[in-house]
Amino acid sequence: MAQHKNGASLPPSGSREKARTLVLSLQDEICSGLELLDGDGKFQEETWERPEGGGGKSRVLQEGKIFEQAGVNFSEVQGEELPPSILNQRPEAKGHPWFATGTSMVLHPRNPYLPTVHLNYRYFEAGPVWWFGGGADLTPFYPFLEDARHFHRVHQKACDSVSPELHKVFKPWCDEYFFLKHRNETRGIGGIFYDYQDGSGDIYKGQNSNGKAASISKELGSQPRSWNELFALAESCGKAFLPAYVPIIEKRQNKSYGERERNFQLYRRGRYVEFNLVWDRGTIFGLQTNGRTESILMSLPPLARWEYGYKAPEGSRESLLTELFTKPQDWLTDSTLEEKCQLYKAIN
Repeated sequence: MAQHKNGASLPPSGSREKARTLVLSLQDEICSGLELLDGDGKFQEETWERPEGGGGKSRVLQEGKIFEQAGVNFSEVQGEELPPSILNQRPEAKGHPWFATGTSMVLHPRNPYLPTVHLNYRYFEAGPVWWFGGGADLTPFYPFLEDARHFHRVHQKACDSVSPELHKVFKPWCDEYFFLKHRNETRGIGGIFYDYQDGSGDIYKGQNSNGKAASISKELGSQPRSWNELFALAESCGKAFLPAYVPIIEKRQNKSYGERERNFQLYRRGRYVEFNLVWDRGTIFGLQTNGRTESILMSLPPLARWEYGYKAPEGSRESLLTELFTKPQDWLTDSTLEEKCQLYKAIN
């Protein structure tokens, strides 16, 4: 396979169609699994076309038994001129016609004891420049330690199927990316996140050169990978989603709740809105490339609330979330988390 000047291989023949087929199949697989899980709700599909080139399929489930709103998108777009959000990161892509395809998903369950979850896997190509990106992260409102560990364990196994080095970087990268700087807190308990994976150089290609993910990546050194290896990573991680999320829902879906829990859930959903509208690069890219607005903003919850100066009562389950579960943690290795969560009966 030929190489371009940054050391990465050129994309193989048929790369765009192979990536497109993968993300389309993930959309189908996940939607089928979620309908089976919900029992009542069905996804309604809308297809759309982008005047500049491409289009997509948006599927939304509303007012289901479990999901208040669930959206699973597929898009395939192309154009002649890249938006600033991409060129700022990869100036060598300038002047090349570009192609991007991906699937993205946000699920908002109604029961506050069920976590919101996000997934995104995508592929980008512009001339000799290409990369894979993606990940999945969990945002609980009333957290349980075993749920957090299960979600991380499944995604670690998916990354390890390609290389045991990847999760070491992708986990802290997720903590770093899904961080509300203006609130000084993470969006949830994280998961995995990666971007600009073109098979060359360091694993970490984010913006915080002094962060934990960058430091671990430097220790691991150069990690060259082929297009096919990174394709396998996207496939493995995408297929890990249902095994990572469904058991949590099945375990918690019948837990009773009241007005207090519902109000706290809506308050915390406000943080989700803040991140998506202020910090999320996917939202910015979609709007800058004239994507379908309804599909881009489908990630927002149907209901949310803001409360000035809210502070969780000391010793409450709400305080456990704000003090422990919105801070980066070593969920799989830190044995002190059991003691901290036991006080709130929040282990399993």
